[in-house]
Amino acid sequence: MTTPRGFRDRADDSLLTLLGEVPELVRNLVMAEIDSAKKWLASAGKNAGMGGAWFLVALFFLFWSLPALGAFTIIGLSSWIPAWVASLIVVGIALLGVVVFALLGIARFRRLSRSENPVRAIATDRRIVKESFDEL
Repeated sequence: MTTPRGFRDRADDSLLTLLGEVPELVRNLVMAEIDSAKKWLASAGKNAGMGGAWFLVALFFLFWSLPALGAFTIIGLSSWIPAWVASLIVVGIALLGVVVFALLGIARFRRLSRSENPVRAIATDRRIVKESFDEL
């Protein structure tokens, strides 16, 4: 007899039948955990790479804001003409870019800690199996 979701009712199966299916179930569990670990590593690698890329973009903007800050200081202190206002605007835009891209990088790195680690999944499976054996 099958349930509406397609699972077999194993209430009438013998102990030997159930024990005979254990190796296949363990194999399926191990394969599922390996597939889960592969997916997690791919996702973690992608998020780490994108986070690093956003930090590089932020460093690019920071690198080019330093000469603009120097120009602002030189122009502002040497002649007090409106050229320093333009330099201040460039520095403000560059620092805004640094903040935006750094926040994007931080958001990518936070995804790493939110995704489920395969080691945690294996520990959860181990705990569930141990609890089921303790009930016997």
